[in-house]
Amino acid sequence: MNCKCKNLGTADRIVRVVIGLILIALVFVGPQTPWGWLGLIPLVTAGISFCPLYRLFGIRTCKL
Repeated sequence: MNCKCKNLGTADRIVRVVIGLILIALVFVGPQTPWGWLGLIPLVTAGISFCPLYRLFGIRTCKL
């Protein structure tokens, strides 16, 4: 993906992966709630280095 389309920096991506994995773990352990599948959202955005909400608000944590 072109860097012009990316808006997530490395630290932001790492935090999103950790949060995503914790949320998905809620599906299998702990309260075993299906809401844990929302953890896929931060995992996908970290994987593609793009967050639609960041674009909407003009936020960019990625260096050009």
